[in-house]
Amino acid sequence: MSCKYIIVTGGVTSSLGKGIICASLGKLLAARGLRVTIQKLDPYINVDPGTMNPYEHGEVYVTNDGAETDLDLGHYERFLNVSTSQKNNVTTGRIYYDVISKERQGAYLGQTVQVVPHITDEIKSRVRAIGDTGEYDVVIVEVGGTVGDIEGLPYIEAMRQLRYDVGRKNTLSIHLTYVPYLKAAGELKTKPTQHSVKTILEIGLQPDILVCRAEVPIDRSIRRKIALFCNVDDEDVIASLDAPSIYEVPQLMLDEGLDRRVIERMELQASDEPDLVNWNKFLDAVKYPGKEIKIALVGKYVEHKDAYLSICESFIHAGAMNDCKVELSWVQSDDLTAKNVESKLKGVSGILVAPGFGGRGVEGKLHAIEYARTQKIPFFGICLGMQCAVIEYARNVCGISDANSTEFESSASNPVIDLMAEQKKISELGGTMRLGQFECKLNEDSKARQAYGEQVIYERHRHRYELNNAYVEQLKSSGLKITGVNPATNLVEIVELADHPWYVGVQFHPELKSSVKEPHPLFVKFVEAAVDYAQDHELIKNLPGRKMAEQV
Repeated sequence: MSCKYIIVTGGVTSSLGKGIICASLGKLLAARGLRVTIQKLDPYINVDPGTMNPYEHGEVYVTNDGAETDLDLGHYERFLNVSTSQKNNVTTGRIYYDVISKERQGAYLGQTVQVVPHITDEIKSRVRAIGDTGEYDVVIVEVGGTVGDIEGLPYIEAMRQLRYDVGRKNTLSIHLTYVPYLKAAGELKTKPTQHSVKTILEIGLQPDILVCRAEVPIDRSIRRKIALFCNVDDEDVIASLDAPSIYEVPQLMLDEGLDRRVIERMELQASDEPDLVNWNKFLDAVKYPGKEIKIALVGKYVEHKDAYLSICESFIHAGAMNDCKVELSWVQSDDLTAKNVESKLKGVSGILVAPGFGGRGVEGKLHAIEYARTQKIPFFGICLGMQCAVIEYARNVCGISDANSTEFESSASNPVIDLMAEQKKISELGGTMRLGQFECKLNEDSKARQAYGEQVIYERHRHRYELNNAYVEQLKSSGLKITGVNPATNLVEIVELADHPWYVGVQFHPELKSSVKEPHPLFVKFVEAAVDYAQDHELIKNLPGRKMAEQV
C-alpha cells in the first residue's frame, strides 16, 4: 500500500485545536493497525521556534535528533507514543533559507527563483521526504495558521499540487472550522464556515471532510446545511465539541466516525475497530482519581501556561499511574522572597522548579529550593531548576556564599554553573545549544536508578550551561550526590540528596519523553513521593474514584 497523505487546514479563527485533532485522528488510525506519523508546517519566518520568547510561542519541543520544534509535536508523541524528528516540523524560514542557499550554490541553473514552483516544490519535497521512506501508511500534514492568511498561501498551493502529484486517491483534505453559537439568537451560525471553505476553494483545495468546532451540539439540519453549501457529503460534517480533557478527543472523534470516514474514502486497509483498551484505562484513571494532591510549579513564565505544556501533561500521566489528580499551584518565581516563601508554598506536597533562561526570577527559585530542601518536601528540578539547586546547595551548605552561574553573572568568582567549553566560541543563538538525546549512566544507589529500573538511559536536552566539574568534589564532600553522568563528556546529568524523601535535579528535560502509554518514571516517582508526603502531613484530598462514580 502506497503512503497516503491527510492534509489538515484550519479556518475562521486560530487556536481551534488542529494539533489535537491531528493527534486524535492519528491515534485512532494507529489503533486500527496503521503506521502513522504527523508533520507540522508552520508559516512563520523564524527558522525554528528556538529563539522565540515563551510568551510568544509557548514551549519549544525538542526531538531526539535535536530539532527545536512546535509544541504540537509534543501532542503527536504523547498520543501516538512514537518519536518525531527534524522532518516533522517545517517552517517558512527553513524553506526560504534552503531555497536561497541552493540559489547561491547555482542549483537552479540561472532560473528566476519564484514562490511557484521553487518554494512550493521545496515544501512538497519536505512532505514527500517522510512519505517516501516506506515507514508509514499515513502521513497527517497539519498546515499551521488560518486559511486566508498571506503567509499560509504557499503551503495551501503546495498541498493542492501534492494532490495532483500523488493522486487524489492518495490524499484527503480535512478542514477544521468554527461554528459559533449566538446566545441572543439561540442558534448556531454556519456562515463563517461557508466563507472559510469558499476561501480555501478559491486557492484550489477542496475539503473532503469538515471538522466543526462548536460549544453546543450540531444537529442534523445544521450539518446538512453546511454540507450543501460546502460541497461535502452530510456524513463528512464532523462535530468537535469542547471536551474536559484533550485525551477525550479521540473517543469523541471515534463516536463521530471521523476515522471510519477517512478509512473509507482513502480505501485504507485497517482493522474494523480501534484497540483503545489501554487508552480507555488511562482515561478512567484521569476522570476518576481516588485522591488529589497539590504540587507547586515554580517558574518565571507561569502567566503563559503553554510555556510548561509538556510538564503539565507529564503530571497528568504520572497522576493516572498513582490514582491521583495533581492540582498545580502556579507560583511566579519573581514574587518569591525569603519572607513569603512559606506562605506562597503553604499546603503543597511537592515543589517542581521549572526550566527557563536568564537571571529574572532566579532568586525566587533559590528560595523555593531552599524551602523544599530544609522542610523535606519532595523536590524536582528540571534543567535551570537543577542548576539553581546546585547554586542553592553551594551557597547554603558548602559555604560558597557567592556561588553563581555565569549565565546570571558573567564574571562570577565561583561559577558552579558555567558554559560548556565548546559553547564559549558560539555567537549565534539559534540551534547552537546542547540539543537532543544524550546518554546518561546512573549510580546504582540512587532515586533515579530506582525510578528507571536500568543503568543507562537516554534523555533530551536543551541548554548551554552545565554544572562546573571543578566544583564536583566540593559539592560531593558536603553531601550532594552526583547520581547521573554523561559517560562521553563526564558532564553531570542528575543530582540528589540522600537525607531527603525525594530530592532530584536533572539537567535534561524528562517531560519531553512522557506519553500516555509510557508516563515518565521520574514524574511517576515524584508524584508517588508527593502522595506519601501529603498522607503524612494530612494534605491529601480523598475523591470518590471509579466505583463511587459508577454508583452515583
